[in-house]
Amino acid sequence: MTPIEITGLAQTGDYRLRLTFKDGKEQEVDFLPFLSSSRHPAIRAFLAPERFATYRLEYGDLVWGDFELCFPIVDLYENHLLHNDTSLAA
Repeated sequence: MTPIEITGLAQTGDYRLRLTFKDGKEQEVDFLPFLSSSRHPAIRAFLAPERFATYRLEYGDLVWGDFELCFPIVDLYENHLLHNDTSLAA
């Protein structure tokens, strides 16, 4: 199996990035729902458009700052940033 790797990206909106993966798949990921639903101030800081725009590719991963914000690559590949696991609910 080929490892998942981001080979290209472009900002398409305030909090939207189009990601191109090594296998040719493309995803347009909207980060706003994740950022705005977080209660953590370090994550909410990326709601500032100028801070969000500091993203970069590093070794095929999408990161901000000194890994202040990063996501599991499979979540980006599947465009699934929010995880609402209700299977643990009684």
